[in-house]
Amino acid sequence: MSASYRIFDITLKSKTLISPSLVRCVFEGADIHRMKLEAPDQRIKLLFPAADGQSPQLVNGPDWYGDYMAIPKEQRPVMRTYTLRALRREQNQMDVEFVLHGVNGPASAWATHAEPGDAIQTVAPNGEFGGDSGGYEWAPPAQLQQALLIADETAVPAAMGILEQLAQQANPPRVQAFFEVPVAGDCLDLARFPFAEVYWLPRDVGRQLAHGTLLVEVVRQRVDIPASACAQAQSLAESSLSDEVLWERAAGGNAFYAWVAAESSTVKTLRRYLIGERDLDRATVNFMAYWC
Repeated sequence: MSASYRIFDITLKSKTLISPSLVRCVFEGADIHRMKLEAPDQRIKLLFPAADGQSPQLVNGPDWYGDYMAIPKEQRPVMRTYTLRALRREQNQMDVEFVLHGVNGPASAWATHAEPGDAIQTVAPNGEFGGDSGGYEWAPPAQLQQALLIADETAVPAAMGILEQLAQQANPPRVQAFFEVPVAGDCLDLARFPFAEVYWLPRDVGRQLAHGTLLVEVVRQRVDIPASACAQAQSLAESSLSDEVLWERAAGGNAFYAWVAAESSTVKTLRRYLIGERDLDRATVNFMAYWC
């Protein structure tokens, strides 16, 4: 039986700067036609060169993670989680969008300096696996009428994929979206999504605020939660809102559906506000700490 995820060898084909803080990398690989994309927020692993500069050369196998961990730390490829932004199986191509934040982090440094022809590896859903490979949270109910998207720059690529998927519907739901980004130049033109009310929140405009502060502030001021999505009897204790819970998946079943992805402390604050203060039924919302 095929594994749900497998290793793919990929090579950088091109880079396109989408905004000052976001670059789209197009990868190609002989086996990408064997990959699959389950949802617009599909998570994959990218394997970057190790600390000693050695390029990743893992062999695909049923225990790829065990093989990975068996490599001495200084020779072990650096693994990071990203969104599979697009997949073109017939062309053996895939897209990943990187947030550029200097060269201190291995992923941002690689995206900054990489040239076409540079090779890395990815662990992605296996198209030969017959079941659901998982690795995503966006699974809206069939009766979806209103959606809420909240993201910082690390989750904007996934949020863009969600908007693109919704735009394919004959009658897209009404969407309210809040996107915090580093600079004003990162505010993209989303006029092609007339069903979406989008708030772009650049941190470099006006006050100098910590990461996530503006996002929480504007959500508090502007978020629209329908009464039908509230659970009036819900309390903090009953909701088990502990700081340790950083990843919750919505159960669905409501015409309202929310997707929240950002830095860990920001997600905690938003979760406590939406559920603890606004009585949003936790069954309607995904909370995801994309990074700490």
